[in-house]
Amino acid sequence: MNADAHVNLETLNHAALKQAMGCFATGVTVVSACFDGVDHAMTCNSFNTVSLDPPMVLWSIRKVSHSHHAFTEGGGYTVSILAETQRDLAMKFARGSLEERFAGVPTTRLSTGRLMLTGAVAWFDCAIEKVVEAGDHDVLIGRVLTFASNGQTPLGYLRGSLIDLVE
Repeated sequence: MNADAHVNLETLNHAALKQAMGCFATGVTVVSACFDGVDHAMTCNSFNTVSLDPPMVLWSIRKVSHSHHAFTEGGGYTVSILAETQRDLAMKFARGSLEERFAGVPTTRLSTGRLMLTGAVAWFDCAIEKVVEAGDHDVLIGRVLTFASNGQTPLGYLRGSLIDLVE
């Protein structure tokens, strides 16, 4: 690495860094887990594919998240990729109590006991393969146990806003 190109991230303005990172468009998901008989879920845009053989995906969770323990110790998670028609669910699962998040939301309980959101573009039910510490987040790598997709158009996220990926 060129020494002139090295940047000390600790001296960077976090708001500017977040703004720069927001230039990368992502999809929008709701990740769910069931821990000690309680359903947990949150909006997430850090979802990504890791491997096709074996099938593995990842997402990251802030270490200070209220549901951190449920996701890291629950044995697995389900990722529901939201459809462009599910903007309201992206906002609903981003804040509020667990009861408020799930209120009135159609779900299907999978054989693993975890919930997937009805109407999602695709979903992946995963067993935790590895949790990797990474700064203020943990990266949850999961082995895909089962999945499905339906061909709908997914919802996107860019520069802090929900977007249509196909116009």
